[in-house]
Amino acid sequence: MSSSKNASPAKKQTTLNFGGSSTAPEQPTLSSFLSGGKDQKKDKKGDKENDQMEVDKPELKEDLETVAAEDKKRKRPNIIVDSSDDDETDDEAEDLSHNMEHSKISSQTIVEKSTPTPTPAPAKKLKREEVKSEDVEVKDEPHNIASEEDEDEEIQQAKEEEEADERQKKEDKAVAKKLASVFTKSTKLEPETSWKKGEAIPYSALCKTFELCEGTTKRTEITTYMVKLFKQVIELTPDGLLELLYLCINKLCPDYEGLELGIGETLLMKAVANSTGRSMDKIKSDYRDTGDLGLVAKNSRGAQRTLFAAKKLTVPFVFKTLRTIAKISGQSSQAQKIANISKLLVACQDSEAKYLIRQLEGKLRIGLAEQTILSALAQAVVLTNKGMHYGGSKLSEAQREQAFTKAVEIVKAVYNQLPCYDMIIPALLKYPIEDLADHCKMTPGIPLKPMLAHPTKALTEILDRFENRRFTCEFKYDGERAQIHRLEDGKTTVYSRNSENMSGRYPDVMEKVAQWVAPETTSFILDCEAVAWDREKKCILPFQVLSTRKRKDVKEEDIKVQVCIFAFDCLFLNGESLLQKPLSERREKLRAAFVETEGQFAFARHMDSNVIDDIQSFLDTSIQGNCEGLMVKTFDGEEASYEPSRRSRNWLKVKKDYLTGIGDSLDLVVIGAFHGRGKRTGVYGAFLLACYDQDKQEFQSICKIGTGFSEEALQTHHDFLQEHVIGRPRRDYLVGPNAEKPDVWFSPVQVWEVLAADLSISPAYMAAVGEIDKAKGISLRFPRFIRIRDDKKPEEATSSEQVADFYRRQSGNTSGGGLEQVGGTGVDDDFEY
Repeated sequence: MSSSKNASPAKKQTTLNFGGSSTAPEQPTLSSFLSGGKDQKKDKKGDKENDQMEVDKPELKEDLETVAAEDKKRKRPNIIVDSSDDDETDDEAEDLSHNMEHSKISSQTIVEKSTPTPTPAPAKKLKREEVKSEDVEVKDEPHNIASEEDEDEEIQQAKEEEEADERQKKEDKAVAKKLASVFTKSTKLEPETSWKKGEAIPYSALCKTFELCEGTTKRTEITTYMVKLFKQVIELTPDGLLELLYLCINKLCPDYEGLELGIGETLLMKAVANSTGRSMDKIKSDYRDTGDLGLVAKNSRGAQRTLFAAKKLTVPFVFKTLRTIAKISGQSSQAQKIANISKLLVACQDSEAKYLIRQLEGKLRIGLAEQTILSALAQAVVLTNKGMHYGGSKLSEAQREQAFTKAVEIVKAVYNQLPCYDMIIPALLKYPIEDLADHCKMTPGIPLKPMLAHPTKALTEILDRFENRRFTCEFKYDGERAQIHRLEDGKTTVYSRNSENMSGRYPDVMEKVAQWVAPETTSFILDCEAVAWDREKKCILPFQVLSTRKRKDVKEEDIKVQVCIFAFDCLFLNGESLLQKPLSERREKLRAAFVETEGQFAFARHMDSNVIDDIQSFLDTSIQGNCEGLMVKTFDGEEASYEPSRRSRNWLKVKKDYLTGIGDSLDLVVIGAFHGRGKRTGVYGAFLLACYDQDKQEFQSICKIGTGFSEEALQTHHDFLQEHVIGRPRRDYLVGPNAEKPDVWFSPVQVWEVLAADLSISPAYMAAVGEIDKAKGISLRFPRFIRIRDDKKPEEATSSEQVADFYRRQSGNTSGGGLEQVGGTGVDDDFEY
């Protein structure tokens, strides 16, 4: 279905022909960097904009400025810059070691087809006076005071992601500089731990590195600790690198395989009690006091004395056992899990029990992000003997720094297209790093993270952003983002935006895919939206209808909610990656390779025009058709490529709510509840919500919420959350001392989408504390529940940085002064809980 609105005679409208495909410039090679070559690929405009951002960590700037002086002062080949910090860390580690009472016990050893569309015209920049001030008409919705301001938080999220990406780049450069400086003096780095070549990697080596990472807040130091560990593994036990890396990111396999641990606290307590001989009452008491079950396990092991020494744990044994535990199901599964965990615990020494329990919980809490792991892995490969053929000690410090930086870029780029360590690690160990992309290519069956769009608050921003560029507008469908993969043998899989295998939720889609494929199409990866569809009225239904469909094990005969797939991009076709092709070419190939089927499969409706009134009319049409708004995308040229795992300004999304005010939609985690009163007696009447601080890895309280719930919803929430009650707030919960404490605390297991009128500074809540006010946090005013976000994990909730940035941009609060404070609960007063 292709749409193009005819302009009135009074308007000037331009339509264009399809442009040819653009060819990406030749990629630079690592060798050219090391030889002083200057064939570096020009950054895209978005990256240039990012590069102008400032780093908000003073210590990172200090690292960059003092690294050379510090290394010269120490006169030793140590990667860490701040020697005083190192000494403190080492002293603390030694004290822990001497104070720990080691357990020595014996144990038994047990994972739309259509004609070609005219190419859009370059955007003509219009004066502000030429644009209507009222961009869209929005009907009043008295039941929700914040509904006209929905989801502006996504704008803040986009900015926060840009800033996070830029910080990561700065930190990568800082580590590269330090490594280059160290390497100038000596090619031999001092490892934190060691073992004999060819031996299995000791689990203690990994835990020792975890302790060092937990002892610092500096990302550069965390990265260098990991560089040293990875380098040691590559040189001594390369066969163990894959298992070690999975333990570092606290996973057991690629995301799409769906094998997870997340063992409940009660079961873990039983395992600790079982392996140490301590009573459950004492374990629970210690947990209430510390809030860290890992620390309880460590102390419990340290207090126990036995006659015989157990065989030391190794990384492959721990990894294999964790996979075994994750696969256990059926009758007596809990007993089997406890037995396997206990066998690991009895062999733990020093801090091993602490990190083992945390891994079983699914939360390491040491500040180790996956992007840091990728950076460290790439830099470690360059430092190994395998990497020395790139030039070794003959290179200058600047050339080595470029080598480290380029290596990180290569590894991250490959991972974005092929997020599968099972394929990347063997290739890294076998081939030169600059050849990695030749051996690790995009593959159907392995989902990649989708490209995301920047929100925009005004139609004029579209003309500003795409000035002198060709762009196209598409309907933004209100459904679930899906990635459909088909291999040459016909095997088909549907994945979510988070790489979760959703084939079990869409058996009807799996059954009908073959009917949509043209005869010459053999393999593909489709980027699309699964939308609830009314086959009688032939119209789109709201997302809330789609959300009623079960997420797993759906039987086709039981399906009540029908879906229609709206395809808007093709990333891979017949053995060829299309990521570097412009959208104009990708769309053409998409429409040639598939056939529309009414009510089942359609191409995203689009319009190619650079006239503001046409865009406005197309936006109105999308809203009337139960869509969220528009996606506006660069159509031709290098910037029209597909960028996996990135929120790009080459895609903008326009939703009616963005055009009508400040807006606010946040994804928050439920961490507590208050018992209901009056009409809500017998269920929870209000809830305590939190955002997530990614750097500190903690949940920070942001509001108390009691509106937006039907009686049925309250009962559903009560029944679900009752299964996740904990005795006290976790150590990673930050709740203000002046806040009203909830009657019940929960483990962080569910994310809710919440609307609010605005944000205020509050002494009672701790969201983004220190960002705007030194001692006060930020709270939501008049929060209202919208829906459960099953597609998000607690750690993917709105971050504290997003909250702070949103506050700064709200009502011009950019200077930090004139802050409005609120001392109440942050709850609308029109309900009784």
